[in-house]
Amino acid sequence: MDWLQVVVLSVIQGLTEFLPISSSAHLILVPVLTDWTDQGLTFDVAVHLGSLLAVVIYFRHDLKRMAVSWVMSLNVRTLRQGNDDSDARLAWWVLLATVPVCLAGLALHDRIEVGMRSPLWIAFGLIAFGLVLAYADWNKRAGRSEYQLSMRDALIIGLAQALALIPGTSRSGITITAALLLGLSREGAARFSFLLSVPVIVLASGLEIVGLVQSPSHIDWSAMAAGVVLSGLSAYFCIHYFLAFIARIGMQPFVVYRIVLGLWLLWIFA
Repeated sequence: MDWLQVVVLSVIQGLTEFLPISSSAHLILVPVLTDWTDQGLTFDVAVHLGSLLAVVIYFRHDLKRMAVSWVMSLNVRTLRQGNDDSDARLAWWVLLATVPVCLAGLALHDRIEVGMRSPLWIAFGLIAFGLVLAYADWNKRAGRSEYQLSMRDALIIGLAQALALIPGTSRSGITITAALLLGLSREGAARFSFLLSVPVIVLASGLEIVGLVQSPSHIDWSAMAAGVVLSGLSAYFCIHYFLAFIARIGMQPFVVYRIVLGLWLLWIFA
């Protein structure tokens, strides 16, 4: 990998991981649309680690409160008395919403990797789920925060998240869509989506590391370090500005981008 490829892929991963435009689609398309060789599993692990560090650092105070409250909620006495801690409840909902995508990933990962990574499938995912996102944003109701989610809400969002295995769907896009349809505010939907990314990226990176261990290769440590740093910085600023402006800009600019990109892919590859 040359340094231009390292920089471009790292920044793309950092930005698209949390914007509702599909990071997997963009990382698949870059080598398709350029003469670059595939970046390899090792680099994918590095840039995902950067995104993970970004969201953990950004939400460090929230995650600390949630972790402490969740551990306290496991206390036998607390369970008997009932737990009304909003941070513990949110932590439980994040864990619950992670289960469907884990099960779907284990069951369908190989089939999706082989059969659905073509530009045409990506175009379909971008357009179809972009239109659903548009509908959810246009018809949003009076917004609740992520702390007002119910178990049912968390499970529905988790089931929606499993659809992100389809290239072009966007994990953040589909979870934000589901949350908006359930009555969360744009900020609440985005924050819950970002919190959901922590266990998902941890588990996905874990699978990639297993594959890396099973098929060891030469590692360019300087490229890996640059990937972590650049992906982390771009992801951090993406989270910050997305949350800062989401109430004003809404989801429509991302919908337009998804549809234009999807139609362009159909025009080129259909």
